[in-house]
Amino acid sequence: MSTIQNLLKTLPQIGKVVWIGLRPTKKADMQIVRSVEANTENGLTGDRYSGRSGNRQVTLIQAEHLPVIASCLGVDIIKPELLRRNIVVSGINLLALKDKSFCIGETKLQMTGLCHPCSFMEQTLGPGGYNAVRGHGGITAKVIHNGRISVDDNVSYLGETLDTKMSNIGP
Repeated sequence: MSTIQNLLKTLPQIGKVVWIGLRPTKKADMQIVRSVEANTENGLTGDRYSGRSGNRQVTLIQAEHLPVIASCLGVDIIKPELLRRNIVVSGINLLALKDKSFCIGETKLQMTGLCHPCSFMEQTLGPGGYNAVRGHGGITAKVIHNGRISVDDNVSYLGETLDTKMSNIGP
């Protein structure tokens, strides 16, 4: 019989990066890129949070939530850049990464919290935009091992053998 602690540690799904965007300055248009350097000092190179330490170096959202947000707004699609998150992933439940470390490509990250919508969602998405994103805004993370993140990279939970798995990635 599995305990809840064992169930919380069981995340065999491997996700995939489907989109990457950078916010060069506050409220500026997102720059869509195919890959980005991530490091512990600066977060994502070229992002407005670059150079700031803290727990919000990277924001991630699930691709599966985009149609939900669109449905809540009564529209057909929501483009990822409108939600102002850095990375869109599919195939893995980001909330299952609570308090966990995970890899994207050669980069190691630590989930630091939920990425709640801001009032800018109301301006960007129209009336009800803020509430449409509530509960679907994704997560925040900090970089704990430098590397490159690219579209099509795998996203995977590192489990309890962090050091063993990271030794295969490189310095």
